[in-house]
Amino acid sequence: MSLSLEIDLLRSFAVVAEVKALSRAAARIGRTQSALSQQMKRLEEIVDQTLFQRTGRGVVLTNPGERLLVHAQRILRLHDEAMADLSGKGLSGTIRFGCPDDYAAVFLPHLLRQFSSQHPQALVEVSCAPTPRLLEQLDMRALDLAMISLPENNASDDIIRTEPLVWVGYPGLESAHFDPLPLAVSDADTLDHVAACEALQRAGRPYRIAYASSSLAGLTALVRSGQAFAVITQTAAPADLAILNGDPLLPPLPAIGITLKFERGRPSHLIKAFAEHIRSTLPLL
Repeated sequence: MSLSLEIDLLRSFAVVAEVKALSRAAARIGRTQSALSQQMKRLEEIVDQTLFQRTGRGVVLTNPGERLLVHAQRILRLHDEAMADLSGKGLSGTIRFGCPDDYAAVFLPHLLRQFSSQHPQALVEVSCAPTPRLLEQLDMRALDLAMISLPENNASDDIIRTEPLVWVGYPGLESAHFDPLPLAVSDADTLDHVAACEALQRAGRPYRIAYASSSLAGLTALVRSGQAFAVITQTAAPADLAILNGDPLLPPLPAIGITLKFERGRPSHLIKAFAEHIRSTLPLL
C-alpha cells in the first residue's frame, strides 16, 4: 500500500521545525504534546526517515528533515492558496503596517508567513520606526495599523504581550570601567531611552548619550564596537551580545507591553483579520 504525505501532518511538522520544541508547537496548533509527538512519529514512518534530533533545549531537524521542510513549505503554500481561492475566504488588498525595529526582526517573519498562507492575495507593506514615530504616522493616516510599545502598567490598553527591557553590552566588557556610562539609545521620547535614563538617575549613576538612533542595527553595531551599552527588549537581544541585568552597577529596568493601534478610520475586514492574527499568534512566539 502506498503512503502519502498528509497536509495535517506537514502543517504540524512545519510548526515544530519553526519553534524547535514540541511543547511550544503543541500550544500553537492546539494539540497535546503527546498527540503531536504521535503525529511526528507517523510522519517519520511515512517517509521512512528520522526527521528530528532531540536535544536538551528542544529538537533540531536532521538532514532528511531539512529536505522535507523545503517540500512541506511549498506544498502547504500551494494547498492554502488553492483553498483560499476556491473557498472565497482569502482576503485581498494592501495593509500599511508599522512596527518597531526590534519587533520586526523577531516577530514579523512568523506573523507574515502564517498570514500570507491564509490570505495569499493580501499585501502587507511594513514601515519600521519607534513607537512615537508610528503614532505620528497613524495620526497622519499614513498607516492602517501599528504594533506599538506601552508602559507595562498601562491598564487602559489591551496588552498582547509583555517584554522585559534589558541592558546589553559587548561580552567581557564591564560597565564598572566607564564613568560616565556611555549609552546607545533610541529616540529621546521612546520607552527604552526614558527607562534607561530614569533608572540611572534614580541610582545616581552618571551617564552620557554616546549614540542616539531609531535604528536597532545602528545601536547594536555601537555596542559590538565596545563603545556603549544599550537598553532593548530581551527578545531582540542578539545572541552575540551579553545581557547584563545581573550587573550590580546597572539598575533594574521595567517591562513594556506590546499592543496594536488602528488608524482612526474604520478598519477594513482585511486589516481586522491581520490584527486578530497578530493577537492570537504573538503571545505564542
